[in-house]
Amino acid sequence: MHFIELLNEQIRQTTFLEWVAVLLGVAEVLLARNNNVWLYPAGIGSSAITIFLLLKVGLFAESALSAYYVVMSIYGWYVWSRRAGEPPVKIAYATRHEWVITLLISLIGWGVIYLILHHFTSSTVPVWDSWVSSTAWAGTWLLARRRIENWLVLNVSNLFAIPLLFHKNLALFAALTIFLFIVAFFGYFDWRRLYLRQKQSPAY
Repeated sequence: MHFIELLNEQIRQTTFLEWVAVLLGVAEVLLARNNNVWLYPAGIGSSAITIFLLLKVGLFAESALSAYYVVMSIYGWYVWSRRAGEPPVKIAYATRHEWVITLLISLIGWGVIYLILHHFTSSTVPVWDSWVSSTAWAGTWLLARRRIENWLVLNVSNLFAIPLLFHKNLALFAALTIFLFIVAFFGYFDWRRLYLRQKQSPAY
């Protein structure tokens, strides 16, 4: 009951820009599930607005993370698009080398973000918050590489983010993250089907 009341209160207080950021974020993950390159313009728009909103309330570390998402979106847009004389990158499973990079992003990122949050911010949950961010970094990198496992890594981040957001009384963003978790779950199996279709028809 408390969750419903909190959610209703947050919805009433949500500004137009916040709604635009949330809706673009929803569009981004739905487009990603459908393997559509337009997820990147949506992601850039959502993250750019989020940077402005977070700076406005003094959440500088989180704003920096949104800036990272903008950079990764530009990188992913480039990788996914057809480059001169080259075919577009196809869906595939991550290689061993890519898994090493994924783990390094997760673990080193966790440590670096933790130190920043612990020493330079007033964060009350630096360990948890830094883990959510670092695994989201890693999943975003795999998404940019068009690797199937991006959905698994992103859902590790989502799984920890949901209780963290409830803990911070951010019911609206917790509800959005639950939605993203569900979409990512189905996205993994959708991409597996697309991968098998590619193998059966290389021209696909």
